Amino acid sequence: MTTPPPAHETGDASGGRSGGGKEFDLGKLLAERGSERYELHGKYVNPQLPRMLRTIGFDKVYERGEGAHFWDADGNDYLDMLAGFGVMGLGRHHPVVRKALHDVLDASLADLTRFDCQPLPGLLAEKLLTHSPHLDRVFFGNSGTEAVETALKFARYATGRPRVLYCTHAFHGLTTGSLSVNGESGFRDGFAPLLPDTPIPLGDLDALARELKKGDVAALIVEPIQGKGVHETPPGFLRAAQDLLHQHKALLIADEVQTGLGRTGDFYAYQHEDGVEPDLVCVAKALSGGYVPVSATLGKEWIFKKVYSSMDRVLVHSASFGANAQAMAAGLAVLSVMENEQIVANARATGELLKSRLAALIDRYELLSDVRGRGLMIGIEFGRPTSLKLRSRWTMLQAARKGLFAQMVVVPLLQKHRILTQVSGDHLEVIKLIPPLVVDEGDVDRFVTAFTAVMDDAHNGGGLMWDFGKTLVKQAMANR
Repeated sequence: MTTPPPAHETGDASGGRSGGGKEFDLGKLLAERGSERYELHGKYVNPQLPRMLRTIGFDKVYERGEGAHFWDADGNDYLDMLAGFGVMGLGRHHPVVRKALHDVLDASLADLTRFDCQPLPGLLAEKLLTHSPHLDRVFFGNSGTEAVETALKFARYATGRPRVLYCTHAFHGLTTGSLSVNGESGFRDGFAPLLPDTPIPLGDLDALARELKKGDVAALIVEPIQGKGVHETPPGFLRAAQDLLHQHKALLIADEVQTGLGRTGDFYAYQHEDGVEPDLVCVAKALSGGYVPVSATLGKEWIFKKVYSSMDRVLVHSASFGANAQAMAAGLAVLSVMENEQIVANARATGELLKSRLAALIDRYELLSDVRGRGLMIGIEFGRPTSLKLRSRWTMLQAARKGLFAQMVVVPLLQKHRILTQVSGDHLEVIKLIPPLVVDEGDVDRFVTAFTAVMDDAHNGGGLMWDFGKTLVKQAMANR
């Protein structure tokens, strides 16, 4: 019988395997070639990304991140109001999550043998399910789109029906199944044929009822708050939709990939409405702690039992890297931090403060039309002004391409105030704020002060801002 050596003896003193080859040195590689980042990406990855970033002046070089902030090579501090599209729920490099990953690597576990049952997946599933006690089982994948794919497959198999309903303007992912329930034609164009699907307007119960009467609907998938445009489901819609679906033996799938894990001031966004108990819930993004890709699809016992109905079907749905030890450790650490540091309560209180302070500006600025959302998921919408001077400029922008004014706000927020934000979807005059859930009152002050300055500049006819608008107009016209 061979006894394995202790973990610390499996490599040489520097942590690498012994041998005659040159050791890999990540720090040295970054020091030598980190300055080539934009050229490397343009040559070998997506050539349009560096082009786009340079066009709008977003081609920054960030060197370090911590919490809700990061720093460039000159030591300038930036406030992150984007959180990596929601991935950085706890901010960057939370010490508890970081330590958990060091610990799991040092443990040298026999991970991903695929023919055993490791403890970490069961422990994370158990912990996740405490936040949705009406659900029973969890499938672990690697991304939000995988979580959605799992839910779509499980719903179709469990009901024996092919068609899935989704809401207009929804975003559920970009793989083929999730793309089938994506409400943005720009993402879908050129990738047909997709799954049998039908869009319904968000909140339209009559449209839902009409489709359900056809008898072939497996499920409705819905974001309780849509990421694109930050539109919340109308009060009472989720509960009424759930009742309709169950009357017709169809399922409710809640896509909480972006809204889940405290983002909206409750653990899940569907929990803002009493009596809503989705049959399947999709989770990802913030569960990673910003380190290791991980997703989870939570569901009811009977659904999982139908999918995994016999030993012959034990691997009928699986993922090569699903439930790996690093991902499970990150997820457990994230949930621990959320509980111990009252992350959900902070998202609720700080979000209410930020939203109220922004809403107070609506009467002050004619270009500002709405502030909406929940918790730390806030949409700022711009609209047609009333004064003649601003109206003519607004019309010029809209004629070139809808969404350019929102981009004109995002750019000076970064370039002049070092605050990173995003336009909330193609052709939308909406900025979406989804900062790390650890932002504080000082961060709120900083954002509101900067946003006020940008709005003052826009309404006073500030040359730099509107000059940049002309650049965007030329770019939009050139791409037609």
